[in-house]
Amino acid sequence: MRLSTVPVLVGLAGPAFASGVVVHQAGSLDSCPGYVASNVQDDGTKLTADLSLAGAACNAYGKDLTNLKLEVEYQTEDRLHVKIYDPEEQVYQIPESVFPRPSSDDVGAEESALAFEWTENPFSFKVVRKSTNETLFDTSAASLVFEDQYLRVRTSLPDSPHLYGLGEHTDPFQLNTTNYTRTLWNRDAYGVPGGTNLYGHHPIYFDHRGSSGTHGVFLLSSNGMDIKIDNTDGQFLEYNAIGGILDFYFIAGPSPKGVAVQYSDIVGKPAMQPYWGFGFHQCRYGYRDVYAVAEVVANYSQAGIPLEIMWTDIDYMELRRVFTLDPERFPLELVRELVTYLHEHQQHYVVMVDPATWWGDYEAYNEGIDRDIWSKLPNGSIYVGAVWPGPTVFPDWFHPSTQGYWNDQFLSFFDPDTGVDIDALWIDMNEPANFCSYPCADPDSFADESGNPPQPPPVRNNSGRPIPGFPANFQPPATTQRLLKRQSNDTSGAIGLPGRDLINPEYEIQNSAGSISNLTMPADVLNYDGTHQYDTHNLYGSMMSIASRQALLARKPERRPLVITRSTFAGAGAHVGKWLGDNLSTWHHYRNSISGILQFASIFQVPMVGADVCGFGGNTTETLCSRWAWLGAFYPFYRNHNGFDSIAQEFYLWPTVTEAAKNAIETRYRLLDYIYTHLHRQTKTGLPLLNPLFFQYPSDENTFPIDLQFFFGDSLLVSPVTEENSTDVSIYLPKDTFYDFFTHEKVEGTGAFVNLTDVAFTTIPLHIRAGSIIPLRAESANTTTELRKKDFVLVIAVNATNQASGSLYLDEGDALEQPATSEIEFCYDNGELRISGTFGYQTEGVIRNVTLSRILCSVFGRSFQPGIVGNEVSSTDIRCN
Repeated sequence: MRLSTVPVLVGLAGPAFASGVVVHQAGSLDSCPGYVASNVQDDGTKLTADLSLAGAACNAYGKDLTNLKLEVEYQTEDRLHVKIYDPEEQVYQIPESVFPRPSSDDVGAEESALAFEWTENPFSFKVVRKSTNETLFDTSAASLVFEDQYLRVRTSLPDSPHLYGLGEHTDPFQLNTTNYTRTLWNRDAYGVPGGTNLYGHHPIYFDHRGSSGTHGVFLLSSNGMDIKIDNTDGQFLEYNAIGGILDFYFIAGPSPKGVAVQYSDIVGKPAMQPYWGFGFHQCRYGYRDVYAVAEVVANYSQAGIPLEIMWTDIDYMELRRVFTLDPERFPLELVRELVTYLHEHQQHYVVMVDPATWWGDYEAYNEGIDRDIWSKLPNGSIYVGAVWPGPTVFPDWFHPSTQGYWNDQFLSFFDPDTGVDIDALWIDMNEPANFCSYPCADPDSFADESGNPPQPPPVRNNSGRPIPGFPANFQPPATTQRLLKRQSNDTSGAIGLPGRDLINPEYEIQNSAGSISNLTMPADVLNYDGTHQYDTHNLYGSMMSIASRQALLARKPERRPLVITRSTFAGAGAHVGKWLGDNLSTWHHYRNSISGILQFASIFQVPMVGADVCGFGGNTTETLCSRWAWLGAFYPFYRNHNGFDSIAQEFYLWPTVTEAAKNAIETRYRLLDYIYTHLHRQTKTGLPLLNPLFFQYPSDENTFPIDLQFFFGDSLLVSPVTEENSTDVSIYLPKDTFYDFFTHEKVEGTGAFVNLTDVAFTTIPLHIRAGSIIPLRAESANTTTELRKKDFVLVIAVNATNQASGSLYLDEGDALEQPATSEIEFCYDNGELRISGTFGYQTEGVIRNVTLSRILCSVFGRSFQPGIVGNEVSSTDIRCN
């Protein structure tokens, strides 16, 4: 969360900046000599070599390293690992404790789908797909530069390539390939502007070459970098990093989904989420008090709109201080009553926790002092910045005591018996964000009540209007007053080469916040393990994510933790979910969100992802919020959230939005087991929950740039209306058969765009791909708890050969370790429906009926219990009208 009224401060010391973006003219890169390979050793599974500087050092942006090591491993049949590093291993490398390396099968070179080829002088290498003899990566396009604070490697590419990934960004899903730079340096990016670095660091790209295959390239590096794509002197992609080593993983595919699966083997399979986490979430920054939160809960109930999870932003804190409750606005006894009410009504509660901790005399800060876990400057003093509470300090996630500190804060503040019994967690501002420009000379100035950060909004005069459904002792008084008080501020090895300029490196990445130390912790902040923020900055959010997941497990060891974060690094999906940050209530951001969720779910392996529905900043409109209520129903993470200086946008505030939300949530809830099944599949295999069209139709060139339609799972084509106030939309239908989800009308795709007209604001174009069997709940419910009691229906959408298949995963829904599960496969073949698999989970639901290509059929109460479902439901068990 970042508020638009907080200015972005760019008063900087040092080099000049234009519009907040660093512009640096290359020095003597053309004179860099590259390296010569020698002492090449190749045992068939692993190749090593020495690399030595091929001529006089160019020292373009630092000091050239004279000697390097090359290590090439054929790790699996589909993965090749190429690592270039210094022999002494002093140059920073990401610790295994933060990013565990994938295991290697040590296959022989002859077994690999990829071949590694090299040139001795000047050294360069190629990665070649052996089945087609196609070059996938070729560094001969420019000499290798490896300096203490700058690395460059360039690969040539085919003309007009189809590239995806390299995020986080709000640029087109298919990347621009001329004069394009993608900077990776995590930052607080209010309004998620296009063409800039945002909250996440994911240096993975997919190169899709149609029928000849898809491959992936992952650079395991947490250092800041500019990745440039252009077609001057031939098409190329070039990495320009300010530190670290070259640690590449080449992924063979050859299908797009194959690359996704193989990437998940490197970064880790995503975490399974609780079933209820796929319900509808509601939040706002600016709920003035606990009564305002309760009113929203009651209003959703009164409007008949299912609400599964209620959230509270930093409003609940006392003067924005983490691990506190505002004693007047959110007194403990009333917050506990609110949570009890939610739990009694099968609903859930979530609050936000930030890393920045008030620099003052209170328990959370003092306990951190006692354990010595606050981040420090090189001189040993605690670094003090400024975030919501004013002067703040930041946990050092590398300190061995920080996890224990974090666990204890959660165990105490979120104690189910005495504290705030949350069900999930929201973590924010963890890039880490800092309102104080570098150098932060006076962090205390940000605590002025009339300045920054903004104080809590004034409490309404409350007329004593009762809150429907809440008990008599939980009702707002006739008036509420709030006295604001300003309290005084009582005051492993490869850790990085010494002697570097950590504040002003000569190569200046195009960080939109200015210098790499601006509006975050300074790059020279020293971590406990001897590393610096210069190298580890982009890991901060993911390390907080890991620590927070562990803290939730400490308080409820048997429950699946649901954590939603803003800042991410490669592999974050193994621990947490993600929302796309502080977007705006515009049609542009509505459209951009589709590309964003596809990046994270299909490329980055973070499937629990969503954008703020109806927009966070600015004011939404009834038509925009209606459309967004539907689009958000097809985000894996579905939350309405906005800022306190925006108009309210709860779904019940407009008639059209209310109707759209009811329809959207009903459809989503009936599909919830389909969604849950596909997430479970991704956690086990890496196959994506969301798919861009080219993942499904990799040879259809028309699908390559499409980022306004997507597949939810393998079978549901989502095609939202994307223009303001329009009821028409042009959608692409590949050469395939589809069925309208709502009417089951058959539609033949011809590989062309089709114009749909009269699409009401209360619906969305949704199609089932032929050959699919969709398990649906027979009806929706107000909560996911009640939903799980409903029967099932099967929608069978046959293909041209009168066949279809599908699957269904069932479990208890919330336990970390499931005692019993069902993994069921459906197969329909010319009149015969076969049901097979495992049937361990005791569900209440039965198959009530089957819809077979627009014909409603009934099945005789077949359930999913062990011993009841046989291996086959024959055609005689299905009766159709």
